[in-house]
Amino acid sequence: MRSVQDHLAAVLAAVGPVAPLDVALHDAAGCILARDLVATRDVPAVPLAARDGYAVAAHETAGAGYDGELTLPVAHDVGPGGPAGLRLAPGQAVRVSSGGPLPLGADSVVPLEETDRGAVRFALQRPAVAGQHVRTVGVDVRTGEVVLTAGTRLGARQLALAATLGHGRLHVHPTPRVVLLSVGDELVEPGTARPPEGAVFETDGHALEAAVRDAGATPVRVGILPDDRGTLREALDDQLVRADLVVITGGLSELVGDTVKDVLATLGTVRLDHVAMTPGFRHGFGTVGSDLGTDRAVPIFALQGDPVAAQVSFEVFVRPALRAMAGHAELYRPSVAARATHGWTAPAGLRQFVPASVLGTPEEGYRVTALGDPSAPTVSALAHANALAVVGEHDTTVAPGQVVHCLVLEG
Repeated sequence: MRSVQDHLAAVLAAVGPVAPLDVALHDAAGCILARDLVATRDVPAVPLAARDGYAVAAHETAGAGYDGELTLPVAHDVGPGGPAGLRLAPGQAVRVSSGGPLPLGADSVVPLEETDRGAVRFALQRPAVAGQHVRTVGVDVRTGEVVLTAGTRLGARQLALAATLGHGRLHVHPTPRVVLLSVGDELVEPGTARPPEGAVFETDGHALEAAVRDAGATPVRVGILPDDRGTLREALDDQLVRADLVVITGGLSELVGDTVKDVLATLGTVRLDHVAMTPGFRHGFGTVGSDLGTDRAVPIFALQGDPVAAQVSFEVFVRPALRAMAGHAELYRPSVAARATHGWTAPAGLRQFVPASVLGTPEEGYRVTALGDPSAPTVSALAHANALAVVGEHDTTVAPGQVVHCLVLEG
């Protein structure tokens, strides 16, 4: 029997980041930057007004105030994108919009609300201070500065920076494409009006489709396949060209009739193992490639048909693999140590994953409550869980108040 650690190590040793490529800016959202992004220009490239107002030379506003007689003529209007080479004549001002370039000779902006808003001449409440309400050259970014390092996940804020620097394309690790295959003669799609007697609604494909998206990858759900060796082999032949990773659910029984083991055992480096965990006991994993007409080694997982076992196995093995393939530095869910509100039993020699509710704060500590029967977790219990309580292979009981390691599934 293989330990959880050994199986996970084998999985992570077989996967690596998807080959990087240049993608359009709008396709880079959620991807991991594959190389440092270096600024090729100062931002801003010229001094800009930070407020709507009047660009002035501060020393020419001494003595300003509504009780005084100082007013300045308005020589010009400048908006964002206006000419950067305009020169301020002595004793004059230029009305400027926020984001507009300052004329040469101006060193401050007097906000509109601190003036009488004159269009031809204007009066000031108080003298200006050099540098006020001015965004100086390079205050955001300097030429040659590394603004985003390789390994950064590209979200809204990072894409805004790239766009500000004028980058229309970015070099990224693209999100992995995950082909999902559900195997079983008994399976029917949810919503089927009159399912035959003994039919089982197909759950795994729908659940893992959402789980793949949550992991930051792109799912391709093929749908239901019968327990037929030829059909499964043909589906793999068809789908491998688009896949960075394949997940098959169901068909892993060691009895006659479940065909996944027969097909996968002949392909690539795939091996079938008993893994010391519950739920989920029998697993298939390896890489396939030339046997199916592709020159790439594509990782393939075979997970249990039981929905709880499939989702737990996805969290423990598939999700970290997808994160590694996408180029993430952090592969795992966050975890906390929590005290059990009540006890339960655990099987000897197996690592137990229990759907659970974790409540608390870092200051007061965390409490964990197992949901449902820990020895037979249900889809309902998993649906209400925000964590998996993890009980080690050498523990056969969890006592009330005992500290349990918990894998946090959501906030």
